[in-house]
Amino acid sequence: MATGVSATTAQSAVLEVTEATFEREVLQRSQTTPVVIDFWAPWCGPCRVLGPTLERLAREAGGTWVLAKINVDENPRLAQMFRVQGIPAVKAVYQGKIVDEFTGALPESQVRAWLKRVVPDRNADLLAMAQALEATNPAEAIARYRLILGQDPKNETALFNLGRLLALRGDPEGIVTLKQVPASSSFSSRATAGLAIADLVNAPAEPAEGSEGLYRQAAAAVRAGDYATAIEHLLTIVGRDRALRDDGARKALLALFALLGDENPLVGPARRRLANLLF
Repeated sequence: MATGVSATTAQSAVLEVTEATFEREVLQRSQTTPVVIDFWAPWCGPCRVLGPTLERLAREAGGTWVLAKINVDENPRLAQMFRVQGIPAVKAVYQGKIVDEFTGALPESQVRAWLKRVVPDRNADLLAMAQALEATNPAEAIARYRLILGQDPKNETALFNLGRLLALRGDPEGIVTLKQVPASSSFSSRATAGLAIADLVNAPAEPAEGSEGLYRQAAAAVRAGDYATAIEHLLTIVGRDRALRDDGARKALLALFALLGDENPLVGPARRRLANLLF
């Protein structure tokens, strides 16, 4: 997955701002993009420590926020306007207003934590859109999840959902992706349980007799996104032929439940029906 930032984006992520350009580069730009102002001076030791960190983080951000560097010696009126008492002084401006600030050379971990508070999570909107598309346009949802991971490779929600959708479609990349979900993730248990779906979705498409034929029909239904039909077929098999594929229908149902999630309206009733069949 591509995660690089273009040279143009990296260059525009850090701006040298003066009193003459402040209106355009900070106030106007902040209407759509958060602007982090770094008040600094060449003689300031802590500024030389913090500055490179801010510049690197701005370039890594890929345009989600912009760093505006203001030399207080050359732009004293801006420093006075923002009531700068000491430097480095860092202030986040969004839609023309200061939303948060700090003074001093914080370590990178604290700077990152601060940025998470002040920069809107653009991927949150993309996630919501992708999740809304899953039922009606899974291919587009997959594309959105790939986009999110391109910008944020550690986004566990997008990673799990991408693997889940691909696995349900019978794409081998889905199983590979599910295996990449970290063990520490809240999605880890679902990802692990969902791996068993591979036997179902890889079942041959050719017709067959009896329970095996019904199992293959369930597989085709899953690959087509018709989970209700697949669940019905698998429950039928559990009720009459547990020996098929070494209790394969039950295993497939549990994997399907894990991938669909308890929030799916099909899962709760199907779990209860499975429990009645088993016990």
